[in-house]
Amino acid sequence: MTTPDHQSPTPDPSAPESPDRIYRSPGGLAGGVLLLALVLWLGIDALVSGHGRTPWLALAGMILVIPLVTAFTLRPAVYANEERLRIRNPFRVIVLPWGSVASLRSGYSNEVVATSGTKFQLWALPVSLRARKKATRQTARKAAGDSRGSALGGLTGGAPGGPAPAPTAPTRAQTDKIMDDLRELAETHQSSGRAQGEPSVRWAYEIMGPAVAGAVVLAILLAMG
Repeated sequence: MTTPDHQSPTPDPSAPESPDRIYRSPGGLAGGVLLLALVLWLGIDALVSGHGRTPWLALAGMILVIPLVTAFTLRPAVYANEERLRIRNPFRVIVLPWGSVASLRSGYSNEVVATSGTKFQLWALPVSLRARKKATRQTARKAAGDSRGSALGGLTGGAPGGPAPAPTAPTRAQTDKIMDDLRELAETHQSSGRAQGEPSVRWAYEIMGPAVAGAVVLAILLAMG
């Protein structure tokens, strides 16, 4: 009796070829945790020790504020792999195959431009002008140090015609480095067959729904006096 051959499972064509690189804002995460802790502390205290309408107002306020704080601090993230860029903003999730990405821009904000001309801001990668200025100063100090080192080498009898020192790579702010990584992914995989398709946008109703409900309840309570 013969036994059937064990065949390897057919790979899923929809499965991504590479794991996601995930980019988030450490400052946003830390600020969100602190804000949520403060809201919960004040809200629970009002629920426990409040009188009259105070507990209901506190409950409605928490239902409104907690989703909004989560949306703008903990939720934003950027996911990138060899096939597509997925942007999770406060109220939307945008999926852009690399073939639909025209450019990635860094100015006063970081954004991606689709081939259709539509722009999407990367909330998870906020621009820090302070970090850019710090990186510029560090680059200038390194360049000045290299110049002094070259001059000192010449004064101490360095071999003429020797190899010139390698130029110092400019220091970059963290979010600018991430944008460089995303541009490299886009340039490398833009023509790949698996990176083609149309952008898709989905609204985050799981955030918007509770926030709207909390706002309605809070408005009704305030209107009732």
